[in-house]
Amino acid sequence: MAKPSTVLIKLVSTADTGYFYVKKKNPKKTTEKLEFKKYDPVARKHVTFRESKMK
Repeated sequence: MAKPSTVLIKLVSTADTGYFYVKKKNPKKTTEKLEFKKYDPVARKHVTFRESKMK
């Protein structure tokens, strides 16, 4: 069987609350790091979430 083309990444909050989202990414198509503006329930507002590796 072939390996899956997508990998799991962690989107970490820039508000330093420790909150994160998990998302799939195809590294062959999307080479740059992902950055989304999403809701952080700990900070209770929309903040920027940046990509980091899953450990």
